[in-house]
Amino acid sequence: MPTAKRRRPAEPERLPKKIYEARIAQIRERLVQLQVELKQQPFNVLLIVAGVAGAGRGDLLNALGGWLDPRGVETFSFEKPSDDERRRPFLWRFWRSLPPAGKIGVYAGSWYTETLNEEARSKKAIAALDHDLERIRDFEKTLTDNDTLVVKVWLNLDKDAQRERFKKLEADERTAWRVTEEDWRHHRIYDRLERTALHILKATHRPDAPWVVVDSGDERARNLAVGEMLLDRFAEHKRKLARLARSRPPAKPDPQPKPLRAFGRRRLLGLPLDQQLTADDYEEKRDKWMGRLNAAVRAAKQADRAVTFVFEGWDAAGKGGAIRRLTSAIDMRDYRVYPVAKPTEEEKAHHYLWRFWRHVPRDGTIAIFDRSWYGRVLVERLEGFCRPDEWRRAFEEINDFERELATHGQIVVKFWLHVSREEQLARFRARETTAFKQHKINEEDWRNRRKWDAYEVAVGDMLALTDTPHAPWQLIPANDKRYARLQVLRSACRAIRAALGEEE
Repeated sequence: MPTAKRRRPAEPERLPKKIYEARIAQIRERLVQLQVELKQQPFNVLLIVAGVAGAGRGDLLNALGGWLDPRGVETFSFEKPSDDERRRPFLWRFWRSLPPAGKIGVYAGSWYTETLNEEARSKKAIAALDHDLERIRDFEKTLTDNDTLVVKVWLNLDKDAQRERFKKLEADERTAWRVTEEDWRHHRIYDRLERTALHILKATHRPDAPWVVVDSGDERARNLAVGEMLLDRFAEHKRKLARLARSRPPAKPDPQPKPLRAFGRRRLLGLPLDQQLTADDYEEKRDKWMGRLNAAVRAAKQADRAVTFVFEGWDAAGKGGAIRRLTSAIDMRDYRVYPVAKPTEEEKAHHYLWRFWRHVPRDGTIAIFDRSWYGRVLVERLEGFCRPDEWRRAFEEINDFERELATHGQIVVKFWLHVSREEQLARFRARETTAFKQHKINEEDWRNRRKWDAYEVAVGDMLALTDTPHAPWQLIPANDKRYARLQVLRSACRAIRAALGEEE
């Protein structure tokens, strides 16, 4: 990890203006060419600029803005989160801001902003900080594993130089407004903030997302250094991806998958499917559990806890009917249902989790996903819509995603609705012969059915590798629709009450 130099002259020798302008002209031309090339690449670039107060972050970003074609750049400045942002997981606002492939995202404030403003004086504070940094490392790893180029710049200015710069700015009425009381407070505690910053930089310095410390004593040299570094990192990244392309297996279907964890499939096959409920028993118990579920979701709302329901299952397993019974117990102002279909072109230009992060519910509300992010390890795996390394990596990425929700306080309830092969066939045929159900069946459903054994293995892996304490799977025998719907109501109610610490 590079470290900042200590104590330098307050007035260093500056790079001559003529040399600076000549080199900038070359850099500008190369940066525009970078953007032209980037449009043809399947990745995006994130430039994160942070540093000590007075190091010239704003001036650097303005310079970059003048060099780059603004049509290929998205700029973000994250400071203190808004009320709406605080009511969602920490990473929510950053996931939503990610630019699509082919563009550059420039971050004046980022996921580091809040941690860099902390003063980690005690062991307890350092432990809390390290927890946040672990989440940031996981986030950046998810991005870089998806080929995102992450460029992180730390603008350094020692304490003496910082004081002189503040005084110089204050002495000119045109720039005095740029120095705030908060800046001077940070100057007074410079040493403490520096120790914390160095701890953060060291903890988040990774081979695929390294920090580069740039001295800001000379503004011209600083600007040149960042521009050249961005160009060098881009060229290096292209070479790296070219090497990986030669060694990575191509995206192809996995028609006869071997189980990664056999016990997941055994758990699935061991699920009893012969339970039945009479219509009278169902109606009596349904009303009881709908009432209990209504009380549970109102308690969650009162506690300002969000609930995320995930529905997965075989085609024709009854997800739609189960969702309708679930929502009938909830005030419709408090929930939204997200039916998940094939990704749009915009969604394909982002990480596969991006479209789900956008719909993460705020505290006190409910999101219901009819199919979900698990498509990555099911249909995308089996149909060849992603490479083997991508779907294998997705198990841990999904666990990290759900852990973020749970860490924030969300209640994650996941259902797999399971039917037998024979029952699915009967339902398919009923759909074909029932006028108001014919829209529910198509050739793709029949094609997927022919891959039943392969999907069975993939579902088993999903259950084995993503059944976690913070987001366990609820397996629902669904051969009998009434039984399945009642089980969904009962399981949803119990999961929410358990999360709230209420006894059954």
